[in-house]
Amino acid sequence: MLKLDFHPAGRHFLQIPGPSPVPDRILRAMSYPTIDHRGPEFGALGLHVLAGIKKIFKTNQPVVIYPASGTGAWEAALSNTLSPGDHVLMYETGHFATLWKKMAEALTLKPEFIGLPGIEGWRRGVQADMIEARLREDKNHSIKAVCVVHNETSTGVTSDIASVRRAIDAADHPALLMVDTISGLASADYRHDEWGVDVTVSGSQKGLMLPPGISFNVPSQKAIEASKNAKLPRSFWAWGEIIEMNKSGYWPYTPNTNLLYGLHEALDMILGEGLDNVFARHNRLAAACRLAVKAWGLEIQCADPAVYSPVLTGVMTPEGIDADAVRKLIYERFDMSLGTGLGKMKGRMFRIGHLGEANDLTLMATLAGCEMGLKLAGIKVAGSGVAAAMDFLAGQKVPALKVAA
Repeated sequence: MLKLDFHPAGRHFLQIPGPSPVPDRILRAMSYPTIDHRGPEFGALGLHVLAGIKKIFKTNQPVVIYPASGTGAWEAALSNTLSPGDHVLMYETGHFATLWKKMAEALTLKPEFIGLPGIEGWRRGVQADMIEARLREDKNHSIKAVCVVHNETSTGVTSDIASVRRAIDAADHPALLMVDTISGLASADYRHDEWGVDVTVSGSQKGLMLPPGISFNVPSQKAIEASKNAKLPRSFWAWGEIIEMNKSGYWPYTPNTNLLYGLHEALDMILGEGLDNVFARHNRLAAACRLAVKAWGLEIQCADPAVYSPVLTGVMTPEGIDADAVRKLIYERFDMSLGTGLGKMKGRMFRIGHLGEANDLTLMATLAGCEMGLKLAGIKVAGSGVAAAMDFLAGQKVPALKVAA
């Protein structure tokens, strides 16, 4: 029977790559009394969050907010723009790219999966030249969309989305570009407009520091035009009525009011820190984490330093060592959760999340728990990852804290 009274001293260390820990500020905001979602106060809240979230996506296009998980936003992106039997080119970078492909099949689309073979494809980013070559072969333009994952949560790889847009343009192909940045948004630089993305998909539980339950679509004008002729069934997911009602700050259904309170607070926190500072902080912590892994003598799941993720680091355990057994030991001994290996990487790696409300001491405590756990698991580490990360962080300049007078 599930034990529900497990309350060890201190805070649980949730160091998975999402859901990320929810800051106290956001938890307090979510506890505000629920208001009338047709009243004037809610309209003001809606307009505020709809304007603020555009800055996170770096877009002037409408942002559609759903009371759903990122999986719902995947379905919304496909169902709003495509018709049964449409040919979709999808690139395999890991477990979540694979799940999006399975959804496309379930929706009666015809996805074509391309990528590097075997495990190698799960250790590197999107190869834009492969997409360009395939689109050049598609003389009749039967491919209606190209779908890629920006930050692959299962592997710790952040792909170059701008290069994918250049590849589509170089092939002179009209396919829509759809991008999943569920784990990348607000942690890694993302530019919907500048990179020419037609539909961006994201969620609340990663860099936005919220609980699961909000997801997003950002459609380009090209995608909105495509939605007018798309034949896949959709009702709840349909963009049209939502975008129209959002102009006055409302939704055509009951939105998740208290999560929108939380989004309001999250936007204030992120934009108050400054997006560039947020990205720099994530990159800095990620670099320190990778130095720790290398000091332990372990292999990083991402095999291409050019596409290391600022969101998480995948750690490969030595041959014959069950990564999930190491995770279990760390959880039971130190009350810290690490991400499991998914799909092809099950049992072969664990994932350290360093996203959202994370700072130097958050990471140092996490690495200390990992290092102690590795030793308790009988893994001989080459050196101290904690010391390597500490030396790196101590030598890095960070923005000074603002102290009220």
